[in-house]
This record gives sequence, C-alpha cells and structure tokens, in this order.
Amino acid sequence: MNEHTNRDKVIVRTSVIGILANVFLAAFKAVVGLGANSVAIVMDAVNNLSDAASSVITIIGTKLAGREPDRKHPFGYGRIEYLSAMVISFLVLYAGVTAFTESMKKIIHPEVPDYGTASLIIVAAAVVVKIVLGRYVKHVGKKVNSDSLIHSGEDATLDSVISASTLAAAAVYLIFHVSLEAWLGAIIALVIIKSGIEMLRDTLSKILGERADAELAREIKSTVINYPEISGAYDLVLHNYGPDAYHGSVHIEVPDTLSADDLDKLIRKVTVDVYGKHNVILTAIGVYSINTKDPEAARAREKVEQLARSNPYVLQTHGFYLDKAEKTLRFDIVVSFDAKDRRQVYREVCDSVQKEYPDYTLQVAMDTDFSEESASE
Repeated sequence: MNEHTNRDKVIVRTSVIGILANVFLAAFKAVVGLGANSVAIVMDAVNNLSDAASSVITIIGTKLAGREPDRKHPFGYGRIEYLSAMVISFLVLYAGVTAFTESMKKIIHPEVPDYGTASLIIVAAAVVVKIVLGRYVKHVGKKVNSDSLIHSGEDATLDSVISASTLAAAAVYLIFHVSLEAWLGAIIALVIIKSGIEMLRDTLSKILGERADAELAREIKSTVINYPEISGAYDLVLHNYGPDAYHGSVHIEVPDTLSADDLDKLIRKVTVDVYGKHNVILTAIGVYSINTKDPEAARAREKVEQLARSNPYVLQTHGFYLDKAEKTLRFDIVVSFDAKDRRQVYREVCDSVQKEYPDYTLQVAMDTDFSEESASE
C-alpha cells in the first residue's frame, strides 16, 4: 500500500469520526434547544450539522482527488481537495448568515428561555467533546497536509467556544434573570461568518498559486548540490497539483568540461534522488556552464557579482560565463519582489556591468526566486 493511499484512508477515517460526533451532538442539542426555547442552542445544533456536512464533503473530495492521472488531466486530480475546502468555507459562511438572520428575528421578537439541569449538562458535555474533536482533527489534518481537515478542526474548536458561551448565557439568565440568548446568537453568527471568510481566503490563495515553501526549496537545493559536479542550484520552480503533489524544474551549475553523456547521467541521478527524498518530480533540469580554464573569467565573475550585489534588491547572481571568442558575457540576476520597480533594478545592474566591460555584449536574464521570503535573506 503506497503513501498516498494511506493518507486518503487517514483522512476518510478522521472525517467519519467527525460525522458521527457532529450528528450525535446536533441531535441532542436540537432536542435540548427546542425544549428550552433557546435560539443559541438550536443555532449551535445547526452549526454541528454543517460540520457533519463538511466532513462528508472532505471524504468526497479526497476520493475524487485520489483518481489516477488521465489524458485530460495528466497531472492528476489533487487540486480537487482545495475545491472541497472551498465548499466547506461556503458552508461555514452559510451557517453563519443563517444563524445571524434567526438571531435578529429573536432580537426583534424576544422569547424567554427555559433552561433545565439536563440541558445544561448536555451542552457542557458538548463543549468537552468539541475541544477533543477539534484538536484531534486539526492534528491529523496538519500531519497529512489536508486543508479540509484543518478547516474542520478549526471549526470544531470554534464550536466549543460557542457552546461555552451558550452556557455562560444560561448562567446569566438563571442568576440575574436577564436573557442574552438572541444577542449571543448574533455574536456567535458573526464569529462563524468571520471564520468562513478566513477559510475561503486561505483556500483561494492556494488555488491561485502561492510561492513554494521556503524550507522545502532549501532542502531540494541541498540535495541537488550534494553532487560534487554541481556547484549551485538555481531557479527552482515548484508547481502544486494538490497537497504533497509537486512538479518542478531547476537549473544546475556545472563545469564546462562535462560531456553530454556525463550530464545525462548526472541529471537522471538528481531527478531520482529528489523524488525519493522529497516526493517532487523534476520535469526539467537546465544547465549553466562554469568557466574552468580561464583565471580571467573567474575574476570577472567575482567583479560582476560584486557590482550586482551592491544593489540591495539583487538577491543573487548565477549562470555566469565569459566567452572571449564571441566577446559575450552572460549571467542571471535574481531581483526581489520587495523592489518597487524590478525592471529598473535590472537596468541599473546591466548599466554598471556594461560600464566595467564595454567591449563585451551582455546577455543578462532577470530571474525570480519563487521561494524567497525577503530581500535580506
């Protein structure tokens, strides 16, 4: 059984536990809320039902995302998990808006609640269950990198706070005979709406395409440059096709003395190594050659790097090669996203290098480090 299958089974099993717990809690809270004429408890029961629906969507999304790649979708169906997380976000939003509407009706036409000892005990028990369930589901979600489970876990933790506030409202009514039911229901609804918006924003960001995890990028580059023939790894690009499903490309810097046969063997080894250690498929590995026969080229490389790095927004230079025969000087510069005008930075670097080497034709590419965190790194 492969790792992907194990991950899917863990997600489904955790979701089933969430469904059973939430249906059980929703049934009890509905009976208690209707019996006590408590809008807050009834809204809490509705929220539990939306949580159960979220777990069902998580299971469906996981099953669909696990389908094998085909002609129409050669990179697989992993991104369906992000879509299922987005649907869960909309469900949370819908539950919040519904709860707010009902609470406003009760504020306009208030009703007196009738709390009983049994009802309060059940709500208190629900608080404990939700705390345990929320921590468990969120822990599993982080372990298997499932946004749907993480969202469900966060929602369950939020539910425990909601149930605890319902108990507090009941205590206020029993002690001071002041009903805060409808107002509490409105506050709960606003908290749910806020949570739904945050979930939706996070999921949409991932669908749009976020930068690669900096730690993963560093680990991949470290694996690549572990080979003695490779002096540097640059331009790493990772495309996410679902949780833990990456395809990517990278450039490697190697001596200009390597033959095509040597390069072929090296690239194949690197590809296998990166997939085995990081579960990332490198679909392309580009090559930068380094001058190894001319001391003047080495000095020129140091000078160009010094000129480029004098600009605070230049993170890196690489791919340097000086060709005396054709009088060309080529290299790449990585310009930070922190720069107000990245093209201006590029032009300034080119001008300073051209001034230093007026007899050479420059071939300079502006690169982007898709895993950068800041210009100071």
